[in-house]
Amino acid sequence: MIRYRCEIHGKDRSIWLKENFCPECNHRKYVKTESDIYWCKRCNVPLYDKICPVCGTHGRRVASDLRPVFPEERLLVEIILGKPFCYKEASVWNTSGNSYIIDGELKRFSIAALKELDTDAIREAYAANADHNTDTAFLKYASQFVLCNQDRFAEIEEEALRYLQEVTAGYDAKDMFVSFSGGKDSTVTSDLVMRALSNPRILHIFGDTTLEFPETERYIDRFKKEHPVTPVISSRNKEKNFEELCQVIGPPSRVMRWCCTIFKTGAITRKISGLFRGKTKILAFYGIRRSESASRSKYERESEGHKISKQITISPIIDWLDYDIWLYLLTTKIDFNTAYRLGYTRVGCWCCPNNSAWSEFLSKIHMKEQYEHWHQFLVDFAKSIGKADAKEYVDTGKWKARQGGNGVSYAKKSVIAFEPCALEENAFNYELQKPITEELYELFKPFGYINRSFGIERLGEIYIMRKSGQPILKLQGRIGSSHLKVTILDHHIDGAQNLAAAEDKIKCQLTKYQMCIGCRACEGICKHGAIRIESNEDGITYHIDDTKCVRCAECVNHFIAGCYMRKVLATKRNG
Repeated sequence: MIRYRCEIHGKDRSIWLKENFCPECNHRKYVKTESDIYWCKRCNVPLYDKICPVCGTHGRRVASDLRPVFPEERLLVEIILGKPFCYKEASVWNTSGNSYIIDGELKRFSIAALKELDTDAIREAYAANADHNTDTAFLKYASQFVLCNQDRFAEIEEEALRYLQEVTAGYDAKDMFVSFSGGKDSTVTSDLVMRALSNPRILHIFGDTTLEFPETERYIDRFKKEHPVTPVISSRNKEKNFEELCQVIGPPSRVMRWCCTIFKTGAITRKISGLFRGKTKILAFYGIRRSESASRSKYERESEGHKISKQITISPIIDWLDYDIWLYLLTTKIDFNTAYRLGYTRVGCWCCPNNSAWSEFLSKIHMKEQYEHWHQFLVDFAKSIGKADAKEYVDTGKWKARQGGNGVSYAKKSVIAFEPCALEENAFNYELQKPITEELYELFKPFGYINRSFGIERLGEIYIMRKSGQPILKLQGRIGSSHLKVTILDHHIDGAQNLAAAEDKIKCQLTKYQMCIGCRACEGICKHGAIRIESNEDGITYHIDDTKCVRCAECVNHFIAGCYMRKVLATKRNG
């Protein structure tokens, strides 16, 4: 949780205020200040408050946030240092920059040096010492940590429960769900929601990306057994294979994590649409926290649907620190994903480009076969796009910063070749890279209504018309041909002010037609549920339901050049 300091009297308050106003100073604003974590030398544990409530010791500031280090991670660090069990009896915690706080003293740990280590030797040493590792000291300090921070726990617990009760007032439990990833944040959110509503039957949707940690899959199984009346439904894109897509469009990067859209957002959107059919508003509880990243620091505690339409996103722990999450887990003693015990700080996709160098190292140790397979795949990809030293490109993490589709052959499908028709005004001849199918005409529905009877059938003419019957576009092309002629009869397409703007909107849809791989991004942004995309052995089926489509053209304008894949594979002109 972020502290707020009043501009008038300088008093800190670790509470949520909807507008960050001080109730004591005529509604003057608070300003955010950095959170402070202190160390009690006598109890040998971290404190949220400066004065230890147990022994009265004045704590020394040690960090702005931290997390506990479990015996499994502690042992690995000791082996890396060449001193197994040297901190076996110590109080060990981790803070930013992968620094460790051991008995209150900061110990720097070089992540860069990990690249030089023999991971096979470390793995063997870890396995040899694992049976002798104990959690006696850890449990002692965890209990003391809970005791010394019980006021903090009471504060965040009471506030979160009260908030959830207030925000759900007037809603039926059947109109809500918990987005359950198997990570610590969604675990805490799940527990808070079911406790606040006194209802264990709240639906949980697990977004199975198919790239989950083995520990995550095991935790989900345990959760289901421990909560037999809690419905847990998985959403999974069964039509796509991650590695096959990587071969086509390249692996995801920090800049373009297309995997989230295809394997998470798209799948969850479809699952929600099916489960909450006919509902206009649903409550979705997420374990999002502002302290996780710069982008999430701007999130609101409550927000209308963004990635997934028709839902109100509720983030009850949005201002919690890692410190608070672990205080909750260690106090309540609820089960959680054991990947955290190994030292992972996030447990999304195990091969995510956003994973830290420490997480990669952990995967080398604990997921040897999966890591080596993925590493070789990345090296092969780097070679395919012309990297001179492919292994260095991968090992230095440059693959994570890849932008666009330079070197990726599929990116060429974004090119739209055309020339103005010399015989007809406002007409353009397009040479497509994909033969014309019925799906092409579906992509013109956001502009108007398809009329097949108005045109000359033997010429392959189809008109796009307004609801009033006024023609907007004339399309001329035969099924199976790659030549399409488009005549703009009314350039006010989706509010276009001139012919050039209208032409750009047409190019958007033609680009989408050529590049569509069935990523379902269009489904996710349609607030009216009008778009349905299916992938099968025969290709992609793209359908827009005339009875649901309101011609808002959000699916045309939302992404660069109208298509999410075009955005992912954008190339430099001289690249």
